[in-house]
Amino acid sequence: MAQVTLRKLVKHYDETPAVRGIDLDISDKEFVVLVGPSGCGKSTTLRMIAGLEDITAGDILIGGDVVNDVPPKDRDIAMVFQNYALYPHMSVYENMSFGLRLKKVPKDEIARRVQAAAQILDISELLDRKPKQLSGGQRQRVAMGRAIVRDPKVFLFDEPLSNLDAKLRVQMRTEIKKVHQKVRTTTVYVTHDQVEAMTLADRVVVMNGGLIEQVGAPNDLYHTPATKFVAGFIGSPAMNFMPCRLEEVAGGLRVRLSEALAFPVPQERAARYRPQLKNERLLFGLRPEHIIEQRPHLEPSQVPFEIEVEVTEPMGMETLVYFLVSGSEVCARVAPEAGARDGARMKLVADLSKMHLIDDESGRVL
Repeated sequence: MAQVTLRKLVKHYDETPAVRGIDLDISDKEFVVLVGPSGCGKSTTLRMIAGLEDITAGDILIGGDVVNDVPPKDRDIAMVFQNYALYPHMSVYENMSFGLRLKKVPKDEIARRVQAAAQILDISELLDRKPKQLSGGQRQRVAMGRAIVRDPKVFLFDEPLSNLDAKLRVQMRTEIKKVHQKVRTTTVYVTHDQVEAMTLADRVVVMNGGLIEQVGAPNDLYHTPATKFVAGFIGSPAMNFMPCRLEEVAGGLRVRLSEALAFPVPQERAARYRPQLKNERLLFGLRPEHIIEQRPHLEPSQVPFEIEVEVTEPMGMETLVYFLVSGSEVCARVAPEAGARDGARMKLVADLSKMHLIDDESGRVL
């Protein structure tokens, strides 16, 4: 087992920067997910940790040792790829044991490790089959088993669930989490899917444009994003953003969203937001689940308002309601029985204790 440390890590392809000097400490046995849109540098970072990409500048340490010039086979890491990379002519047992056989590990030790990994992954009855006889989920389990039997210091996962259908992806997410609970190995996992990141990670690293935007526990990133990018990337449907301005009123503040709509700023936030009174580049952020249908009893932080419904999306357990505020599309999550109808007027409630005020110029959450 080992910690992984990245120090001022840089990667350029010719003149194009892919990773721009990132620092990251991953603790022993921690499950860290790198997440972000295509081209943000997450897969490049993973491949540099694996030794599959040369480093332009900076250092990578595994277990406290700098491994910049250490070949991939000597880094004591195991990688699970998006495309499984199984040998079609070999059985599951042979695929899982291949790396150990190359290292001349004794046969009885190979058998013990393969059987133990197969039991963890619930594929013991598949050991004699060829990959073509397996489903996509089973192949992914075999690829994970091949990594587990090596007993490496670090597991690296490169978008391992991308090729699976939606239902199987959910199942495999659960499997990977169970495996990590049993095999407590330091894990670095790359995905573009923020739901995968939120459900799997001890900590999530949100990347954008070759830089780290924010690192934190999933709930911390969700509830206290540091930037507009993180606030908009984490969560589905995404956080609502509306241009706004602050106004002083009767010793307090209110946030003006349109001529007809303004919300009082919670008193405990007034001092923090007051310096922004003259800022004309402000955004009001609120997640869809914090805009709900009106109810008989409201909390002090909940403020009612009325809208005209543009579109509804019934989802079964909830209905998504879309409406416009000064030209910005806004999404609310209401109960199915709330009676939302396209084109109708509807009373909603905004929970202002969950609001975010964002400087649109810097992208910083204030």
